[in-house]
Amino acid sequence: MGCYPAHKPKHLVELESGSVIGIARFRLSDDYYPAMFLITSNKSKSLLSVSFIGTVQPEDFQSSRADVTTQLAGLSPGFHYLVDFTHLELMGLECMTELGRLMDLLKQAGVGLVVRIIPDPSKDIGMNILTIFHYPPELKVVTCENLAEAVKALGL
Repeated sequence: MGCYPAHKPKHLVELESGSVIGIARFRLSDDYYPAMFLITSNKSKSLLSVSFIGTVQPEDFQSSRADVTTQLAGLSPGFHYLVDFTHLELMGLECMTELGRLMDLLKQAGVGLVVRIIPDPSKDIGMNILTIFHYPPELKVVTCENLAEAVKALGL
């Protein structure tokens, strides 16, 4: 598939704004499928944002966990979490354990509001079920179809 290297690069880029972009490319069969976790935080808005892009595998969660932890360190308990599935192509059932671990990490850090962008209901990979097992029952969780709805739900 065109311009991807023959190896599996995994690296991070930290921007001056404090955003961290985790990039992973991996090989399935004879093709490369790009996957990216875009992880950003805004301390003044008390916001952590994670976007899932492309085809996501369990190792992508594992390689991005430290970056999420780094971003969480700059936020106080009660922070808002925006998770965007708009550009997700595929996240298989084998990712559910790692997704649950990410949710547990957010719970331990004191997440106060979860806002999900899931524009295509077929991309909802069982988030409501995972919520029951990994978030406290009093945590407010909102699912939106687009970023405009999410911004309103976040009160931005």
